[in-house]
Amino acid sequence: MLNCKQATELMSQRLDRDLSIPQKLSLRLHLMMCVGCRNFGRQMDFLRQVSRKFPLREA
Repeated sequence: MLNCKQATELMSQRLDRDLSIPQKLSLRLHLMMCVGCRNFGRQMDFLRQVSRKFPLREA
């Protein structure tokens, strides 16, 4: 089973690439049991949604 550090790394990686089936299952199992990582995942999703709403500024 994943620890919290491994779970958060996979949550970050899934933003950039598709996870393998074993990785997805391990992450899902961890998230079912860990409220801290579920909260972290929600925060990542929220930040991603908010950041998409702001246009990039050129320097």
